[in-house]
Amino acid sequence: MKQYTQSIEAFKEALKHIPGGVNSPVRSFKSVDGDPLFIANARGAKVFDIDGNEYIDYVGSWGPMILGHSHPDIIMAIQKTAAKGTSFGAPTLLETEMAIQIKKMVPSIDSIRMVNSGTEATMSALRLARGYTGRELVVKFEGCYHGHNDSFLIKAGSGALTLGMPNSPGVTSGTAKDTLIARYNDLDSVKDLFIRYPDQIAAVILEPVAGNMGVVIPDLEFLKGIRELCTRYETVLIFDEVMTGFRLSKGGAQQIFGITPDLTTFGKIIGGGLPVGAYGGKQEIMDKLAPKGPVYQAGTLSGNPLAMAAGLTALKILDETEGFYDTLEEKSARLGDGIQKCLDDLKFPGVLNRIGSMFTLFFTEDAKVSSYADACRCNTTNYARFFKMALDSGVYLAPSQFEAGFMSAAHTTKKIDKTIEATYEALKVLKN
Repeated sequence: MKQYTQSIEAFKEALKHIPGGVNSPVRSFKSVDGDPLFIANARGAKVFDIDGNEYIDYVGSWGPMILGHSHPDIIMAIQKTAAKGTSFGAPTLLETEMAIQIKKMVPSIDSIRMVNSGTEATMSALRLARGYTGRELVVKFEGCYHGHNDSFLIKAGSGALTLGMPNSPGVTSGTAKDTLIARYNDLDSVKDLFIRYPDQIAAVILEPVAGNMGVVIPDLEFLKGIRELCTRYETVLIFDEVMTGFRLSKGGAQQIFGITPDLTTFGKIIGGGLPVGAYGGKQEIMDKLAPKGPVYQAGTLSGNPLAMAAGLTALKILDETEGFYDTLEEKSARLGDGIQKCLDDLKFPGVLNRIGSMFTLFFTEDAKVSSYADACRCNTTNYARFFKMALDSGVYLAPSQFEAGFMSAAHTTKKIDKTIEATYEALKVLKN
């Protein structure tokens, strides 16, 4: 049994000074009925807490650490750039290089604007879509998270045609009424909204692979149908690839499924793990942005040299390393197949959802998890118990049933097999 004394004390101190003791809610371990780990450092596929415990890490800073922690080339790029200055609030050559690199890897991007986070990217893309179309309504999906912008903190209410209601205090009813809710993997729920509001929907935004209700894989016909509806009704289709961009393939989820969105948002993976985001897409839409067009968006630290240097280094490695994604798929399949075998051998009620290097083990009696409703039926008590046993075995998973796990290039066969062994032992205890 690992000791977490210093982390517990550190959390008690943090609670005195920071709301909830953390600067982002999921870090609190509240949904697994525990106290958070305080991380001291990380290398490769491992993180180390302040008590000296080490863990095989499948959180990866929530996705961007696809190359592993503290990659030497990225660290060197940050150090060299920092020595020249950390921020100027003025253009640099690195920003143009980054734009060129992203356009090379994602053909749907004609033009791109850097920002500072995934939340900033999605809220800016939404404003741009409204400014471009002159419409106000936006469609989002149950269980898809696009950051903490007011327009996205909306729940479904009682039906697909119900106008949104605020899901957080501080979100006004006026904002909520402009957000329509559809059901993920349910194309009819989207069609119904277009029938009801044919000339009022500015944008449909979705995660092409849902990762914020756990990993939920889309039906291809669902994605195709949304693309066709957006084209027919002259609505902007926004793919939120903050999680999937450059992780599932060089061109993200849109490359895998062969669906071209009008706008795409990206997150921390394009900063090598540093705070950054971006949104881009069709030239005629992007040209509506100030200073060329009337839609305003700005940021002093947008495209800052540290994030650009780290991100460029990361993206070039992904782009230029032959067979990178094939190797990552092999590792991810080894883990996914191994966990599925644990479930099958023990006849334990659960579902392993995986696409590429993203995965979630759902604790459920259902045969599959393909919607928000399916995810909500999962046994969160079992997940919390499993999480704690995995942690004591040296495996660090997302501290919530409703999050994705991530494989990195730094994970070795030995670490993967150790994870499978820890999974089997934990499931065996849960079963008994």
